Amino acid sequence: MHYIFQFGDVFKYTNTLLAGALTTLVLTIATTIIGVAIGILGAAGRTFGSRLWGRVALGYVEFIRNTPFIIQLFFVYFGLPSFGIKLSAETAAVIALSLSLGAYATEIIRSGIEGVPKGQREAGAALGLTGRQIFFLIVLKPAIAKVYPALTSQIVLVMLGSAAVSQIAAEDLTFAAQYIQAQNFRSFEVYLVTTFAYLGLAVLLRHTCRLIGRRVFHVS
Repeated sequence: MHYIFQFGDVFKYTNTLLAGALTTLVLTIATTIIGVAIGILGAAGRTFGSRLWGRVALGYVEFIRNTPFIIQLFFVYFGLPSFGIKLSAETAAVIALSLSLGAYATEIIRSGIEGVPKGQREAGAALGLTGRQIFFLIVLKPAIAKVYPALTSQIVLVMLGSAAVSQIAAEDLTFAAQYIQAQNFRSFEVYLVTTFAYLGLAVLLRHTCRLIGRRVFHVS
């Protein structure tokens, strides 16, 4: 069977693809900020918090890591309205993605904290700093620096996994691809272009994180 490629039928929808890519980037940026913040709090709970805080953080991590992301997403978008909490698709996507990233970031950052020499904590205690001050002023930055490559990789994975949010009609890159395919039925061309678009976003995100790492954490 002779197949004639018609990429022109895809590029007629360039603006749609760009809008979807922009939404994916915005979701990723918001998710990164919130998810890493959750990860820091979770890691603090696992290492410096009370027994209750530590158990809550551990339970959260295990729950998120051992359930499918798509189910978590559906719970936030379709389940919460049962309690009167109705969210837009994009808001639900950010919440679900942030909770997912937060669980993995908790364990990544915790491993970095455990790699910080104990003497640094003892020095902070000797200076009269509180446990919170020791964590945020002495431990956190070198801990993140140690695990920054792993954290960056997890952020990229979350960006790629964000394709699932198209299932709740969040207008991301995958949603745009599905819309275009429904218009022209050029499945091969549409999804090949979308694949390279995600590749470009992943490379861009990784490069941006690398620049931030060099500037903030002096990571090569």
